Amino acid sequence: MMINPFMKTSYSADDVLFLLKDLSDADLEKDTLMREQLIQQGVHYSTMLPQEFQPSEAYIELFHRTLAQYSKRIAQNIATVAEMIVAHKAIDEVVLVSLARAGTPIGILIKRYLAQKYKRNVPHYTVSIIRGRGIDENAIRYITAQHRTAQLQFIDGWTGKGAITRELTASCERLRTQGIEIDDTLAVLADPGHCAKMYGTRDDFLIPSACLNSTVSGLVSRTVLNDDWIHDGDFHGAKYYAHLAEQDVSAYYIKEIAQHFASVASVDLTTEPVTWLGMKSVERIQQQFAIQHMNHIKPGVGETTRVLLRRIPWKILVNPAHDAELQHIYMLAEERGVPVEVYTDMSYSCCGLIKELV
Repeated sequence: MMINPFMKTSYSADDVLFLLKDLSDADLEKDTLMREQLIQQGVHYSTMLPQEFQPSEAYIELFHRTLAQYSKRIAQNIATVAEMIVAHKAIDEVVLVSLARAGTPIGILIKRYLAQKYKRNVPHYTVSIIRGRGIDENAIRYITAQHRTAQLQFIDGWTGKGAITRELTASCERLRTQGIEIDDTLAVLADPGHCAKMYGTRDDFLIPSACLNSTVSGLVSRTVLNDDWIHDGDFHGAKYYAHLAEQDVSAYYIKEIAQHFASVASVDLTTEPVTWLGMKSVERIQQQFAIQHMNHIKPGVGETTRVLLRRIPWKILVNPAHDAELQHIYMLAEERGVPVEVYTDMSYSCCGLIKELV
């Protein structure tokens, strides 16, 4: 294993260590149309990256407005999921393992909460997991070698259809056959897909970190698994976007939410069972709109935001009962000329449908 395995990010090393191979010098970006065409032709999305641009002033303003609106609510949800972790794991043995990228700020906030409430400095790593390819097993081996009695707790930002939940379970089953016993339970801030056992809420609302890309994720790209750059023994890769440093709000985002931990209300640890209600919604959408590939359906505010930022959208489905949560969706759809259609028969606030090109 490499001598210094931690990739550079704009986060403090006291908050998180990224187990990723630095591919900052690699030419991996494709424009949105080319990338979409390649994905629909069968090229795996993890072999390339979307182009990341400086967000527009209107979108940055929206980020700050929604952060001001939801920071207390998110702090409460963080407290809830953190207390669930404490209830199920020995806090002195817990190692937080966030799934890049959306899991990382949530993992940092959970780590900060545990430090403030329980005076424990819980180890926290970020690793890659890729749909259809699994979790980075080299990264998991590194963590378990460093923390022999660790109780790993996987963390993500939110759920959509539950693809990553299933991917994590399958990955942990493979690792168990190699003698690595780990718990595949996923803890998330928001679980509108009803597929996570630990969650802060099941409401489908705008988590501000879903608004931006690398500039709220430590200036780190999406993760990459490309055989031209990733070899046996390597971690999955990513790029560090130093040129976006002036737009970076990663640390600011953490600070604005963590300041509310001291005033969170008492936490209710009552949970509802995993029902995969979200997947049932997606199956209805697939049938009603005659969509060939389920991967072209991206449910929930977070995933719909991603569709509008870096895919080729066909249309956006919205439940007008949640209009207060959807202002940025309407703004992005208008910017890109994407039609918005009212659709209420789903467990989500909205759903992004990707245009089928091939």
